[in-house]
Amino acid sequence: MMNKQKIAVFASGSGTNFQAIADHIKNSTLDAEIVLLVCDRPGAPVIEKARLAEVPVLALSPKTFENKAAYEAEVLSNLQDKGAEWLILTGYMRLIGPVLLDAFPTKIINLHPSLLPKYPGKDAIERAFESGDAETGITIHYVDEGMDTGPIIDQMTVAIPKTLEQLKTNIHKAEHMFFPAVLQHVLKIKTEVKQS
Repeated sequence: MMNKQKIAVFASGSGTNFQAIADHIKNSTLDAEIVLLVCDRPGAPVIEKARLAEVPVLALSPKTFENKAAYEAEVLSNLQDKGAEWLILTGYMRLIGPVLLDAFPTKIINLHPSLLPKYPGKDAIERAFESGDAETGITIHYVDEGMDTGPIIDQMTVAIPKTLEQLKTNIHKAEHMFFPAVLQHVLKIKTEVKQS
């Protein structure tokens, strides 16, 4: 029996990628266990999705902390309590700081809706749409201290259609399929390395 890797999912919004990951775990196409949802917006819809999936939720407003380090220290203590081995960022609208980077070196993975290095940061889908490019896509990468600058794990291209709404739909569809598949690949390799 393969040890399931314990992952914590970080999200700020609607949580469709959280849902996709949870569904893939349920269908046994992703060998992982979500031990915690970390959300920096206590009213975000992703929280309800996590409750329905019976995943523990840590919803904290960073504004209530003295500084970023204090916020991340609280998050870290919860992650350690749950035994999280990986941090998976799905639409988490904050830069990860030194507290978490130092605690999880090369174990933080982000999903970004563009073909990095193009369009890092916010509004990547809109910026790609307005660029006149024929295609954009999604990037899955390790997180470092920069804004969407970490080493790229994998990318998938998505053609840019006539409307922005259609592009958003196509990007989300691609994410929901591609992200869990790439995670499975990365976690499997790491598990085999650990066991060998």
